[in-house]
Amino acid sequence: MSAQDVAGAVTSRSLPGAPHLAWRDEELVLEGHALAELARRFGTPLYVYSRAAMRTALAAYARALAGRRHLVCYAMKANSNLAVLQTFAAAGCGFDIVSAGELARVLAAGGRASRTVFSGVGKRRGEMATALEAGVRCFNVESVGELQVLDEVARAHGVRAPVSLRVNPDVDAGTHPYISTGLKSNKFGVAHAEALATYRRAAELPGLRVEGIDSHIGSQITQVEPYLDALDRLLDLVEAVEAEGIPLHHVDVGGGLGITYTDEAPPAADVLVSRLLARMDARGHGHREVLLEPGRSLVGNAGVLVTEVLYLKPGEVTNFCIVDAAMNDLTRPALYDAYMAIEPCVVRRHLPPRRWDVVGPVCESGDWLGRQRDLAVHVGDHLAVLSAGAYGMAMASNYNTRPRAAEVMVDGDAVHLVRERERVAELFAGERLIET
Repeated sequence: MSAQDVAGAVTSRSLPGAPHLAWRDEELVLEGHALAELARRFGTPLYVYSRAAMRTALAAYARALAGRRHLVCYAMKANSNLAVLQTFAAAGCGFDIVSAGELARVLAAGGRASRTVFSGVGKRRGEMATALEAGVRCFNVESVGELQVLDEVARAHGVRAPVSLRVNPDVDAGTHPYISTGLKSNKFGVAHAEALATYRRAAELPGLRVEGIDSHIGSQITQVEPYLDALDRLLDLVEAVEAEGIPLHHVDVGGGLGITYTDEAPPAADVLVSRLLARMDARGHGHREVLLEPGRSLVGNAGVLVTEVLYLKPGEVTNFCIVDAAMNDLTRPALYDAYMAIEPCVVRRHLPPRRWDVVGPVCESGDWLGRQRDLAVHVGDHLAVLSAGAYGMAMASNYNTRPRAAEVMVDGDAVHLVRERERVAELFAGERLIET
């Protein structure tokens, strides 16, 4: 429902999928803070996050996991701002990382290496050494080659590396091919058919200590059934591996639960987790520790990207609403053809809406945030791109030598600037002219 439909009808109304984002009279507010006012205060483009929304999303996982041995490892690739990590660390979360840089962020935010799992298909020797020295909980190993290199690095450091094999169960998660990770054609994980032999090899290597099994089948998943299919294949392997005398202490079911961007209806986190736990119980695996790696479902609908309208450019075929946010600030629409809702931050009640393509200043025809959107806007107005808390700022770049956006966290009555806007001079401070 558009802003024009709801303005004036009710004093306050939440938007679908974003309970902490609402219309208050004619202003769009996040945790009660007017987005237009935040834009004037901090400038645009501006990412704004709700701490309460993150905590609410995490609480759904906690409800389903109550009484079970578990660890929720926030997949920080979704949003790695230190204040976001601090929020989840304070709530008792562990972390899912894919680089030594992400491990450094975890530690800087007050997280613990002992509650961190290290995923990723291309870990370098130096990264392995850094993670071993820090004492990460587990390496999610994705190939035989990685297994052998990790063994060498661990023995050189006089330790045994804790490992879990990430198994590719060849399950179709029904998501965009760029974010599908559980099929034979994907680069991730050890093939299901090769997993038993790989576990045998891991158990033989003196620098490794086998701890568990892991699977992650994709992102923005909106159905329970792919998870259950993948879990069944994992449990089949658990039984086969333990029959060989190799104990597995935890089952990591990954993450990937989707959110509502438009009309998607993913299961609630507590519903999904309850179904997974019930399946484990039914198959006699209820005693095992469960690890999960949620990312998008914790932060996606906790954030918005606020941008200013620079120019309105009507055309014969397409009308362009040119804003100051671009594909370098939010790449999901250009990269995935992703739909993200766009709303004005202040409703213009008496201005008739017009159909616009919302585009940015970057020199690419693919630089768009939304196509064919009905908006009533003037130059100087502010728009909010919704559901931008995940894979927004985390994937931002400096293309066209554009400084990355500032980030703000609202927390009840408080507003915190949690990342300053970059300055142009900072973007080439590490570059050097050639002496002539």
